[in-house]
Amino acid sequence: MKKITYNLILSLSLIFIVSCEDLVEGINDNPNDIIVTDVEERLFLTGAQLANIQLNCGHLNRIGGMYSGQLIGYSSLYSNIYGFSLSTAEANDEWFELYVGILSNTRHIATNSSNQLLVGISKIIEGHAVGTGASLWGDIPYSEAGNPEISDPIFDSQIAVYASAISLLDEGISVLNATSAGSIPEDIYFSGDKANWIAAANTLKARFYLHQKDYPSAFSAAQNGISSASGDMMYKPGNAASGDNNLFWTILEGSRSGDIGNSVDGVESYLVQILDSGNALSRNNTKTDETARKAYYTINSSTGSSNEGIIEENEPQNMVTFFENQLILAESAARNGSLADGLPYLNNVRAWMNTGGHINSNFQDQAYSYLAYDAADFDNGGIENADGIDSKTAFLREVIEERYVSGFGMHMPYNDSRRLRKSDSSMAVPYILVDGPQSGPWPERMPYATTELNSNSNAPAEDPGIFSVTRVNQ
Repeated sequence: MKKITYNLILSLSLIFIVSCEDLVEGINDNPNDIIVTDVEERLFLTGAQLANIQLNCGHLNRIGGMYSGQLIGYSSLYSNIYGFSLSTAEANDEWFELYVGILSNTRHIATNSSNQLLVGISKIIEGHAVGTGASLWGDIPYSEAGNPEISDPIFDSQIAVYASAISLLDEGISVLNATSAGSIPEDIYFSGDKANWIAAANTLKARFYLHQKDYPSAFSAAQNGISSASGDMMYKPGNAASGDNNLFWTILEGSRSGDIGNSVDGVESYLVQILDSGNALSRNNTKTDETARKAYYTINSSTGSSNEGIIEENEPQNMVTFFENQLILAESAARNGSLADGLPYLNNVRAWMNTGGHINSNFQDQAYSYLAYDAADFDNGGIENADGIDSKTAFLREVIEERYVSGFGMHMPYNDSRRLRKSDSSMAVPYILVDGPQSGPWPERMPYATTELNSNSNAPAEDPGIFSVTRVNQ
C-alpha cells in the first residue's frame, strides 16, 4: 500500500482529491484549478459513505453469500468462485474502497473540519469500515495505514483492528454526545441525525464484540443500539445523491446476467430451501409462515429487471439494523443467562416481521405469520426442538437461524458461519452448498488484494488462502 492520495470527483461517484505534491510550482494560481482547501469538508462525507456501501453490500458480500449457502454461482466468474476458485484480484475493489474511498475521506474530515457533527459521523463510518475489513480479511494494515511518512504499513492483528474499530466508534459517540443536533444533506444514511448515528454506532460495537464471542460486551452495547426499524442504516438507491440502483440488481442487469442467484430450474440454495414449506429442511411451523419471505428473497439470476423482491432496482440494502440489534440481544442474553432472558428480544423481531416490515409492498399480499414464541416451544418435543436437545440450545439455534435468514444481503450469515463452526456447532445453522463440497474445508476469509500483495513489502509473500482461519475464529 503506497501513500493514499485524494481524487476529486464531485458527481454520483466517490469524492476524492488529487494530490498536488508533484505539480509544477505556481500552477495552483490558475483560477480553474480546484485544490483540497477549496472543497468543503462535508463534501468528502458522501464519498466515504458510497465506498462503505460497496465494502458492505458489493462483490465480497455476494461471495460471502455463496460461501454461507445463501446464493449459488451458476456460471462464469461466480461459478468458479462458488467452487472455491477465488483469486486475490477479486478483493482489489473493496480493498481500494476501504483504504482510499473511506479512510482518506474520513481522515480528511476528522483532521480539517470544525463541524463536530461531521467529525463524529466520520469516525463512526471509519470504525464501521475498519471492523468490516477485519472481519473479512483478518489481519490488515491499520495503525500505520494512511500515514504519509509510511509507504508500506504493517499488518495489525485482527484482534487489534477490532479494538481500534470499537475505540473509533466510542470516539464518534463521545463527539456526537457533546455536540448540538443538526442536519447534513450530504449524509446519505441519516441526513446528519446524531441520535441515529449514536444508535448505529452502538449496534456496530455489539456486532464486533459478537464476532469476538465477547457476549457480555455485545449485550451491553446493543442495549443502546438501534431501537426501531426506522433507525436502520441502509443503502437507499434511486436518487442522485446515493446512487441509481440496488447493487445486486445492477450486476444481473449487466454482464453477470445468469451467473449468480438462489433458485433456477428447481435448484435452490440452502436459504431458499429452509423457507420452503414443502421442503424437508423447512423452518415453517404452526407459528411461522415464510411464504412471503421466500418469494421476496427468490432471485431470478437471468436478469435484474424481473426481480421485484430483495434485489429490485430501487430496493434498499441493509447495513446496520434493528433486527440485528435485537437478535444480538437475544443471543447474548441467553448465553449470559437463560432462555427466558433472550426470548423477549427474539419476539420483538417476530412482532416487527408480523407487520410485514421485513418485505416490500410487492409481497405483502402473500402469506406470512410470526407469532410470539413461548418458552415451551423450545422444550423437548416442542415446535422448535424436535430432536430433543436442551431448551436453551434449541432457543439459540433458532436465534442463529433467524440471523441467517434476516441477514440475507449482509455479511452476517458469513460471519456467523465462521464464528460458530467450531465452538458452537450444536447450534450453528448447517450451511449447505448445492452441487458443491459437503464436508469442507470451508472458506474462512477473503483473499488479500493483489494490489496490496504486490505493493506492500510488509504484506505476506503470498495470500494465506481462503481456508486459513482468522484469529477470532480459531
